[in-house]
Amino acid sequence: MSWAAVLLAAAVLAWPRTAKSRLGTGLRSARPPSRPRARQDLLAVAATLDVLGACLHSGMATSTAAAAVSASAPVHLAAPLRRAADLLALGADPAQAWAHVGAPADRHIAAFLRMARRSAASGAALARGVEELAGDLRAEAADGARARAERASVLIAGPLGLCFLPAFVCLGVVPVVAGLAGDVLQSGVM
Repeated sequence: MSWAAVLLAAAVLAWPRTAKSRLGTGLRSARPPSRPRARQDLLAVAATLDVLGACLHSGMATSTAAAAVSASAPVHLAAPLRRAADLLALGADPAQAWAHVGAPADRHIAAFLRMARRSAASGAALARGVEELAGDLRAEAADGARARAERASVLIAGPLGLCFLPAFVCLGVVPVVAGLAGDVLQSGVM
């Protein structure tokens, strides 16, 4: 019996049951592939805040800019933007218009709403703060992507080490030691 047949038999016996069931059902996955939703949301919110900042820098009224941006904003940011735009267009107090009903879905949106309320109360420029918040969101998304890449490299190194180390020993070290042992035994030193 050859080594290849032994290794093939070991691989078949060690094959997980989930792989066997997937093989029988046409390689369908039990769950849909996961997408990095948090990173996409961070980048979408950052892009929305960039557009809002550009609208405010161009001289648009805050209510008009919020209404224009809410059409393409992520769902969890569009609702507060639309609500504030409608209230500001009706002449409501800006601090009350930017107050969120209930708890915000995201801490970044809560930070944006706090900034908008402070801007309305103190007269500080909202556009500059919005751009800084968008930069912070992009930096956070980049840090998250970097952390996931580093984690993937660590998880990949284990199986590669387990595969290549035995192959290196079998194909690199054993023939050299066997060759040296054969030369030593034939020379009569031992």
